[in-house]
Amino acid sequence: MTLIALNKPYQMMSQFSAHPTRATLADCVDLPGVYPAGRLDADSEGLLLLTDDGALQARIADPRHKLAKTYLAQVEGTPDDAALARLRAGVDLGDFRTLPAGARCIDEPAWLWDRDPPIRYRAAIPTTWIEIQIREGKNRQVRRMTAAVGFPTLRLVRAAIGGIALADLGLKPGQWCQVDDRMLGLPAGASHVRRAIHVRKRP
Repeated sequence: MTLIALNKPYQMMSQFSAHPTRATLADCVDLPGVYPAGRLDADSEGLLLLTDDGALQARIADPRHKLAKTYLAQVEGTPDDAALARLRAGVDLGDFRTLPAGARCIDEPAWLWDRDPPIRYRAAIPTTWIEIQIREGKNRQVRRMTAAVGFPTLRLVRAAIGGIALADLGLKPGQWCQVDDRMLGLPAGASHVRRAIHVRKRP
């Protein structure tokens, strides 16, 4: 069984099949037989897990297993306590209501890379980083959540899935490494953590 962690770059498609205008996983992952466990939108960055084990792939992607996924959202404006409380309680998005989530304002992490291209800078409107932890994964959910409470997301980075965190792996955009599935913290797994290996750089 193989499990790898990839720092998916901005605008890369979460697929191996060719795309007419955008880079795909095939441009940076040269390990045969692995497939994404879940997806990450092209305009989102960060942690994407890939595996050759179908059962593990389903356990990571299926919200029934309630595997925590942590996102860093750079939003337009400065969320107040009321907005954060709404995110924590669950947000009515019309077609569904989100489950209770973790939400807090944070400083921009020192380990975070610069995006290329950067977000649009507007001197009159400040931006704020929010750490949001959810246990589901509807389409564009985090972006819809922050917009629903009045603070549109300008940049979105998935920082962790379970116990696998980009901050611990030291991966730059386009790099990947092999990790131990026990790092996820799924109920059937142990708490043992094995050092990540085989860091690869994009050509």
